[in-house]
Amino acid sequence: MKTILLEGRGDLTEWREAARSLLLARTEPRTIDWRCRNGAADDLFGPAAQVPETAVATAATASTVTVPKAFLSLAQAVICHSDPLRFQLLYRVLFRLQEDRTLLEVLSDADVAQLQAMEKSVWRDCHKMTAFVRFKEIDAKQKHARRCFLAWFEPDHHIVARAAPFFQRRFTDMDWIIATPKGTAAWDGEALTISAEAAENPMLTDQTDALWRTYFSNIFNPARLKVKMMMTEMPKKYWKNLPEAELIPGLIAGAEANVIAMAERAASEAPLFHQRLQAIAQAEPEIVRPPAGTLDELREEARHCTRCALHCTATQTVFGEGPQDADIMIVGEQPGDQEDLAGRPFVGPAGTVFNAVAEEVGLERQSTYVTNAVKHFKYEPRGKRRIHQKPNVGEVQHCKWWLTRELALIQPKLVVAMGSTALMALTDSRQRLADLRGQMLQLGAGQSLLVTVHPAYLLRIPDEGRKQEEMARFRSDIARAAAFGRRTMSDARLEQHNARNG
Repeated sequence: MKTILLEGRGDLTEWREAARSLLLARTEPRTIDWRCRNGAADDLFGPAAQVPETAVATAATASTVTVPKAFLSLAQAVICHSDPLRFQLLYRVLFRLQEDRTLLEVLSDADVAQLQAMEKSVWRDCHKMTAFVRFKEIDAKQKHARRCFLAWFEPDHHIVARAAPFFQRRFTDMDWIIATPKGTAAWDGEALTISAEAAENPMLTDQTDALWRTYFSNIFNPARLKVKMMMTEMPKKYWKNLPEAELIPGLIAGAEANVIAMAERAASEAPLFHQRLQAIAQAEPEIVRPPAGTLDELREEARHCTRCALHCTATQTVFGEGPQDADIMIVGEQPGDQEDLAGRPFVGPAGTVFNAVAEEVGLERQSTYVTNAVKHFKYEPRGKRRIHQKPNVGEVQHCKWWLTRELALIQPKLVVAMGSTALMALTDSRQRLADLRGQMLQLGAGQSLLVTVHPAYLLRIPDEGRKQEEMARFRSDIARAAAFGRRTMSDARLEQHNARNG
């Protein structure tokens, strides 16, 4: 029987080096007796970053012992367990892994199950340490102005080194010491120091203990008390080091009476300020809702739209505007940055281009209804700027709900689709806009569709010659829409004349 004597202070490297030599010599696990000096057993693995991902060790010779990466993570936790048999168990699994690389995947294996149970126990002990450490301020008599705190904790396992980085990140602005029977961690603002030497309970009191107990008693809700669950999350073994623990038995005993008292208080009169708030609310003028079946009603409804996620980042809904009996409806893509802030469509750079062209060809903006396929601004923030992003198919389909209702209320004779997004929203067509541009199509009964580009497209063309060419085509498209409007108006006047004269 070969005896391996370890310090048992929580250094993984110590066990790893011993296990490496034994494994290279093909020493059977049953022939090894793992022991710790003074009966102590501590954490034996070094930092994970110092351990190769696919190898436990490399011998002085060319031989190499390799293990799955999952074993390293498991061993780093298990080596912190307080069970003295953990060294034997780890070596036995390491030995078996040389023959069966998939051993750790066999959850029903007794050794694997025991390793995972130890890992879970260590993890739970770390969690309890982060939850139940209570710092108390001490007079460190230091030259600098930083305050110093001390805490006492009694872990089940050797977890001080594993848990200390959490406290360093959480309390980096103060000096502190966490003393335990299994080692000590200290932070001085510059370096984290770990000692494996056992410490003694300093039995400190703090002037804030009474304040903490007052806070705890006031947040305790007797109506939600579940003793079994509380005992699971806060086992009694931790109570002796918690200042609030002395209150718990009394709070549990008085829980039922406190619940009854709470129920009685619930029926009491509301405070005086509540009556004042009610009086103010009653004095507020009644909100007059727009008439049913009107654009104003639809606009008010759309103001609260949450049909897609775009409303989360947009300033407001940008609804269409124009007369409800308009013969021509202009449909763009979506509001831009300026439209989002102003709450009106076509007031930004693209809107300026459209308005100028419409004025040139005689299309009256005041008699035309203008709107967008999507009512919220979609963008990507870049510093202080908001860069336009094209809405996707799902967002267009969600917003089609509003566009369809606008069409039903206005019943325009001509709809001008500016851009591929507007075309898709109006027709569900995936045809290329270039193939339909300038054409007068049938949209519905007595309703025509004219397809053209969006003015924003014209602003993005870098070549000046091509930009002028495309601008001329756009002007021609809008002129065609204006001519349609004039023709429609003449037909309406002729009908009125004939009606008056029988």
